[in-house]
Amino acid sequence: MTFKKTAGILTGAALGCAATAASAQSVEVLHWWTAGGEAAALNVLKEDLASKDIDWQDMPVAGGAGEAASTALKARVTAGNPPTAAQLLGMQVREWAEAGALGDLTSVAEEESWGDVVPAAVQEFATHDGAWVAAPVNIHRPNWLWINAKIFEEQGLEPPTTWEEFNAAATQLQEAGITPLAHGGQPWQDTTVFDDVVLGIGGPDFYRSAIIEGDPEALSSETMVQVFDQMRTLRGFVDENFSGRDWNLATAMLLNGEAAMQLMGDWAKGEIVRADMVPGEDILCVPAPGTDGAYLFNTDFFALFDVSEDNRETQQELARSVMSPEFQKEFNLVKGSIPARTDIPGDDFDACAQTAMEDIAEAQENDALLGSLAHGHAQTSAVQRAIFDVVTEHFNSDMSSEDAVEELQIAVESAQM
Repeated sequence: MTFKKTAGILTGAALGCAATAASAQSVEVLHWWTAGGEAAALNVLKEDLASKDIDWQDMPVAGGAGEAASTALKARVTAGNPPTAAQLLGMQVREWAEAGALGDLTSVAEEESWGDVVPAAVQEFATHDGAWVAAPVNIHRPNWLWINAKIFEEQGLEPPTTWEEFNAAATQLQEAGITPLAHGGQPWQDTTVFDDVVLGIGGPDFYRSAIIEGDPEALSSETMVQVFDQMRTLRGFVDENFSGRDWNLATAMLLNGEAAMQLMGDWAKGEIVRADMVPGEDILCVPAPGTDGAYLFNTDFFALFDVSEDNRETQQELARSVMSPEFQKEFNLVKGSIPARTDIPGDDFDACAQTAMEDIAEAQENDALLGSLAHGHAQTSAVQRAIFDVVTEHFNSDMSSEDAVEELQIAVESAQM
C-alpha cells in the first residue's frame, strides 16, 4: 500500500477522531534536530515561544534526514494523536497535505504577506490548493564543498571547480597520507554526493530532467553513466571506516584535520562554529564541483497538523514566530542556513551565508534553483527511496556504472507505479 493511500485512510479514521492536543498554551513539536549545532538553533525558537508564555513540548527523534522522525510521525498519526507541529521536508509536506492532515495557515500568511518574501520554489511546497499549510524555517544548500584551509595551503592546492580538478587534488592528498573526503556511509549522505555529481556533470537542465522529472531517457543516458563513474572514483577517496558514520562525525574529521574535504549541506556550519572555527576562513566553502551558478535547496518546514480548535490559535502563534524576521535571522545565524525570507539583510551572516544569498538570487534568475533529491524536494518518498537503494548499492559494491544506470531506470519506473 502506498504512503498516499495509507495517509488517506489515516485521514478518514485517525484524524477524524480528533487529535489529542496539548493544552491551549503549549506546542508539541516532533523534529530530528539533535546534533549540537542543530539543537542550539532550535533553542532560539523555544526561547521565543517561552517569551510568549507558550510551553514547548519536545519530541526529538534522532537520525539524519529525518527517516526515523517520519516513521515516528506516521505512528503518531495512526494512533489518532498527531503532534501540534512536525519538522518536515518539502515532499513530506506535500504528501501530508494531499492526505488532508494539515491545518490552514492562510489567514496568518496573508496577514503577514509571506507570499511576497518567500521564493516561489519554496512556496510550491508550503502551499496546497492555494492554502498555506506549512511555515518555512530556512533554506539550506546541500551542494557545498567544505575544505580544510590549512591542509590545502600546506599541500599547495586550490579549491576545485570541476570534478577533474577534484580528482587530481584528492589523488595528491591521498598520496600525502590524508583522507581526501570525509563521508558517512548512510543512504541520504551517499545521495547528497550523488545529487552534487548529477548536477556537476549534467548541469541544471539534466538534473531537472533526470532527477525531478524522472525522464527515462535522461536516467538511461551516457551522462548518467559518467555520474556513476565519478561516484566510483569518489568511493576510492573515503576512509575504510565510513560505513554508518553520522554526518556530524564526518564533519568532525574535516575540522580536526583527519580529512581535507566534505560534500555536505550548510548545516555543517553549526559544527564549524561550535568548534570555534570560522566558515569561509578556517573551513572554506565553495559550490560542489561543476555546480557554480546552480543552487540545490532543501527547506525545513514546520507543518501544523489538524488538531483541536482550542489549540489552533497557539499553532498560528508558532507559525508567526517561525516566520518573524527576528527569528528567521537569529535561527539561521545559528543553524548555518539562510532565511526562508528574502528580505533579511545579510550583514550579520558569515561569508558562506552571504555567498549563498547572492547565489540563490542568481539561480532564481537563471531557473537553476532546484529541489534536492537527497533532502526531500525532488521526488515522492517512494521514488526517493528507490534511488537511495541503487546509489548506496553501487557505492558499496563492485557494480558497474552501466548496471547501476539500468538498475536506476528500473527502480524509478517501479516506484512510479
